Amino acid sequence: MLCFYHLIFSLLILYYICPLNKIKQFSLLILYLLQQNNKLMTFRKLKLSLCLALSTCAFESIAQSSLNGSDNQYNTITTAVPFMRISPDARSGAMGDVGIAISPDANSQFWNVSKLAMAEKELGFSVTYTPWLKDLVPDIFLAYISGYAKFGDKDNKNQAISFSMRYFSLGDINYTTIDAQPAGTGKPREFSLDLGYSRKLSDNLSIGIAGKYIHSNIINGAGNSNGVTYKPGNAAAVDFGLFFTKPLKQKDDAILPSSINAGLAITNLGSKISYSNDRKDFIPTNLGLGFAYNYGIDEFNKFTIALDANKLLVPSPGYVVDASGNVTQTYPYDKTVMSGVFGSFSDAPGGSSEEIKEIMLSIGAEYSYQNQFFARAGYFYENKYKGDRKYFTLGLGVKYSVLGLNFAYLVPSGSGINKNPLSNTLRFSLLFDFDNLRNLVLPDNASTKDKTKTDRKEKDKKDSASKPAPKPAPKTKRKNY
Repeated sequence: MLCFYHLIFSLLILYYICPLNKIKQFSLLILYLLQQNNKLMTFRKLKLSLCLALSTCAFESIAQSSLNGSDNQYNTITTAVPFMRISPDARSGAMGDVGIAISPDANSQFWNVSKLAMAEKELGFSVTYTPWLKDLVPDIFLAYISGYAKFGDKDNKNQAISFSMRYFSLGDINYTTIDAQPAGTGKPREFSLDLGYSRKLSDNLSIGIAGKYIHSNIINGAGNSNGVTYKPGNAAAVDFGLFFTKPLKQKDDAILPSSINAGLAITNLGSKISYSNDRKDFIPTNLGLGFAYNYGIDEFNKFTIALDANKLLVPSPGYVVDASGNVTQTYPYDKTVMSGVFGSFSDAPGGSSEEIKEIMLSIGAEYSYQNQFFARAGYFYENKYKGDRKYFTLGLGVKYSVLGLNFAYLVPSGSGINKNPLSNTLRFSLLFDFDNLRNLVLPDNASTKDKTKTDRKEKDKKDSASKPAPKPAPKTKRKNY
C-alpha cells in the first residue's frame, strides 16, 4: 500500500538532503509529472512522505552524489524523532538556537537542566507555540510547556525540580493505495515527557539530571505492508547537565553586573526506537558545549553574547563506491547505543576532518533594557556536507511584573528550489516568574499588605517587650464607719 509513497519519500529525501541543484530539479520534475497524472490527488497526500522524511529520518541505503570518495562527500547524519532537537522556545530561537550557557529561565529544561538551580526566581512556567515548515505545510506545529520550582533552606534554596512536555503534530494525512484509491486517514503525532532535578554544588557550580519518555506515532492509520508490521515507537532517555557562572569584579572587589557562564549538556542518551518488527533506529543523542558573556553596560543596560557547539553522538553513515563510481550510503543499525556514542568521535568515513564537519555552531546576542525590553539576533551554521542548514534569526521580548512575552523569526534565505524550508519560522513564548508560591495565589498588592501587617505585629511585640513593666498602684486601707 505504501509503495507509491516510498517513491515520493525518496524524492523528498533527495530534495531536502542533497545540496546538488540538478538532483533537486530532477526531484521536483518527477513530483510535478506525478501530480499532473493524478497520482497525487491532493497536496495533503504528499505530506505522508514529508512526515516520514522529517520524523523518522532513519532510512535504508539511499543513493548519494559521488565525488570519487574524496573528503567532500555528502554524508548527512540521520536519526529517528528529530523533533527532539527542534529549539522549543522563542528566546533561544531568536538567538540562533543558543541556550546551554545563557541565563536560566523556565525553558532551561531543554537546553541544560542544571541551570535551573541557579535561577533567580523560585518558580517559573513557560508555554511556546511554533508553526513548523509553514511555507510548505500549513498544519504542522510544535507545542511546548515547561516549568520549575526551587526548594531547600529558607534562605538558601539550592535545589530545583522541573518538568517539560513537547507535542509535535504532523497534521492530518489522507492515505491512498498504489492505485490512488482512498485507504483511510491518519493523524501522525509525537510527544515527550521530562522530569528533572538540579542542585547547586557551590555559589558558582550546579549539576542536573532529567529522565524522559518519548512516544512517536508517525504512521498512525497506515496499516501493514509487505509483511512488515508498523507500530508506534517508544523510547526512554536521560539528560545530564553542568553549569558554571562567575560574577566579574573590579580591582576594588566591587561586583559588576557582568559575568561569564559555561555549560555542558548531554541530552537524549537512551534506548533505540522501532517503528516495525525488523529494525531499530537511534534517537538524537547530543553533546553540547556553551559559553556566554554578560556585560553590564550600566545599571539599566545589559548585553549578552553566547556561543554553542553541538555534535550528535550517533554513528556516522558509511558509503560504498562501486566500479562505476556510484556511491551508496550505508547505516550501522546493528551497533549498540553506547558503542554508537563512543564511536561517534572516530567513525566518519572521511576521518578527523569529517568529524569536525559534524559540529554545529550557534552564535547569539541579546540586549536588555532594565530587564524589561529585549532585542535578540543569532546565526546557526551546519556544514554543507552534513545537512547544510544555515540561517539568521531575530527576535524581541518584553517583561512586565511576573509575565514575559518572547517572539522569534527565522529570516528567509535562498529562492526557488534552493529556498530554506525553515524560512519564516515563527515562535511565540509566554513566561511566568514568581518569587514564591504565595505570589502565585495572591496578587502582589495583597501579599504586600499581608507582609506589612505581619511586620507591624512583629514590631508591636518587640516594642511591648522592650518597655518596662508598669508599677502596681499603691494599696489604700478602707475605712469602716
